[in-house]
Amino acid sequence: MNTPKITPLIALMLVIPPLMWAGNAVVGRMVAPHIPPITLNFLRWVLAFVLLIPLAYGVLRPSSALWPSWRRFALLGLLGTGGYNTLQYVALQTSSPLNTTLVASSTPIWMLLIGKLFFGTSISRQSLVGAVLSMAGVFTVIAQGQLHKLLSIQLVPGDAWMVLASLVWAWYSWLLATPTEPKAIRQDWSAFLIGQMFFGLIWSGLFTAAEWQWLAHHSTTPQQALIDWSWGLAAALLYVAVGPSLLAYRCWSAGVQGVGPTIASFFSNLTPVFAALLSTVFLGQAPQGYHLLAFALIVAGITVSSRRS
Repeated sequence: MNTPKITPLIALMLVIPPLMWAGNAVVGRMVAPHIPPITLNFLRWVLAFVLLIPLAYGVLRPSSALWPSWRRFALLGLLGTGGYNTLQYVALQTSSPLNTTLVASSTPIWMLLIGKLFFGTSISRQSLVGAVLSMAGVFTVIAQGQLHKLLSIQLVPGDAWMVLASLVWAWYSWLLATPTEPKAIRQDWSAFLIGQMFFGLIWSGLFTAAEWQWLAHHSTTPQQALIDWSWGLAAALLYVAVGPSLLAYRCWSAGVQGVGPTIASFFSNLTPVFAALLSTVFLGQAPQGYHLLAFALIVAGITVSSRRS
C-alpha cells in the first residue's frame, strides 16, 4: 500500500487547524478576566452557528435525516461543543495556553484506554510504550520539570480540568470513528457540524445558565458587569467562532480525506509549538526548558504508538 502524498495544499490544510487551536487557547487566556468561561463558549458557538446557517440550513428542516439520529447528535454536541470546549476555557482561567495544549496532547492515551474498555480494541506493546512516554510528558508539565515535586504534587486547577477535557475529547473521537448517522449528513462537513452545534448549543445554554446562577450567589461582581464588553472582546469572539470552530474544522476534514487520520494526527502535535510562539508574542509567557522536554516526550510517545507492527 502506497503512502499518501502530502501536497503543499494538503500540508497547508493540516497546518491551519493546530495554528487555530493554539490561537484559541491564547485568546481564551487573554479574555479570561473579561468574560466567564462557560459564557465565552456559549457565545462562540452561537456566532459560529449563525455564520454556518447559510451553508447548512437545510439539515435543520423537519424532514431532514438529522432527526432520526438526534440522540447521537445530542451526545456529540454534549461532548464536543458543550463539553470539551467548556472545560478548556475553564482550564484557561488558571492554566497557561502552553500547559493546556501540552496536557491535551495526552489524548491518544485516553483514546487507547477508552478503545480497550468500551470498544473492544486491543493495545499493542508499542502503544503501551507510547502511552508511557506521552504520560511522562504530561507529568513533566504538571511537575514543572522538577522530579521531587511529583512526591508532593499540587495540581493547578486548570491542568486537572484539561485532563478531564482530554478524556471527553477522546470519547468524542471514538464516537466519530464509529459512525451511525446517515451518510449524506456525514459527508457534508457543514451539515454534520451544524447538527452537532444545534444540540451543543442547548447543552451550552444550560451550562451557561448554571454558571450565571452560581456567580449570582458567589461572585462580588454585579451581574450586569460580568461581561466586560469591548471591541477587543468582540474581536476575540469573532476569531474563536470563525478560526477554531469553522475554518479549522473544514481544513482538518479536507486534510484527513487527503492523507488519512494517521498522518494527519502528527500535524496536530504542532498545537503546543504554535501555543508557545503565540504565548511569547501576545502574553509574554516564554516557554521553559521543561516545556520543550514535555513536548519531545509527547511527540515521541505518539510516534511510537502510531507505528505499525
